[in-house]
Amino acid sequence: MHWRLVLTGAFLAIGCFFVAVAAVGVVRMPDFYTRMHPAGKNDTLGQAMILLGLVVHEGLSLVSVKLLMVIVFIYIASPTATFAIAKAAHVAGVKPWARGEKRR
Repeated sequence: MHWRLVLTGAFLAIGCFFVAVAAVGVVRMPDFYTRMHPAGKNDTLGQAMILLGLVVHEGLSLVSVKLLMVIVFIYIASPTATFAIAKAAHVAGVKPWARGEKRR
C-alpha cells in the first residue's frame, strides 16, 4: 500500500472523528455558549484535517494549493464567526448556563 494513501486515510479518519465529536458536543452541551465551543474548535480542526487529507491525496498541484488556501480561510473565518455569534448573543442578553440550572 502506498504511503500517501495511508496518510490520506489517517487524516480523513482523524478529521471525521473531530467532526463527529463536534456534533456530539453541540447536542450534549447545556447552553448556547458551551455549544459554541465544539462548533467553533472541533469543527474547524476536523474540516482542516479532512482537507489536509485531500491535499496529501492530490499531491503537489494547483488543487492542493487551493485546498491549502481554503484551510487558511477556515482557520481565520470559523473562530471569528464563532466569536461574533457569541458576542451577539451576549449583547442580546442570552444568559450563560450555571451549575444546577436546567439545560436550555
